[in-house]
Amino acid sequence: MIKKFLEAGKIVGTHGVRGEMRVECWCDSPQFLSQFKTLYFNEGAEKIKVKSRTHKNMVLMKVPGVETIEQADLYRGRVLYIKRSDIKLEEGVNFVQDMIGLEVVDTTSCEAYGKIKDVLRTGSNDVYEMTGKDNKLYYIPAIPDIIDSVDIDGGVIKITPMKGLFSDED
Repeated sequence: MIKKFLEAGKIVGTHGVRGEMRVECWCDSPQFLSQFKTLYFNEGAEKIKVKSRTHKNMVLMKVPGVETIEQADLYRGRVLYIKRSDIKLEEGVNFVQDMIGLEVVDTTSCEAYGKIKDVLRTGSNDVYEMTGKDNKLYYIPAIPDIIDSVDIDGGVIKITPMKGLFSDED
């Protein structure tokens, strides 16, 4: 199911004494999250205006009307959301939240291997963490030699597995 609002981060604490909040970023980068002027609470039910800036690997966020450390501390633990329609992705790029739960299927044999559990960022390429039918974890490099297609709407990732991906063979 395609969600209208996507989890973007979590308020984990305060910064200073003037009501700024520290946000743990769940997006690609703190710079990406800090560009938004409108964020949401409660899966999109509550709209808030924000001013954000980056600080190390965090986002520092200010909400109008929150002027003290005590007021800011009341927001601790709240999850922030961004509206899907506010983001334009490049062709072939997908949200991690959309990838989780997709069925991994062999392009040639149509054999279903399991479901995507997480997407790990390794630097050179993403790696899809998959729970197999045998409940074991498998790691699939997200490279063109293996990933043939990703169909978010159809709920399927088609792959051509490399030798040894699902067994101990050489």
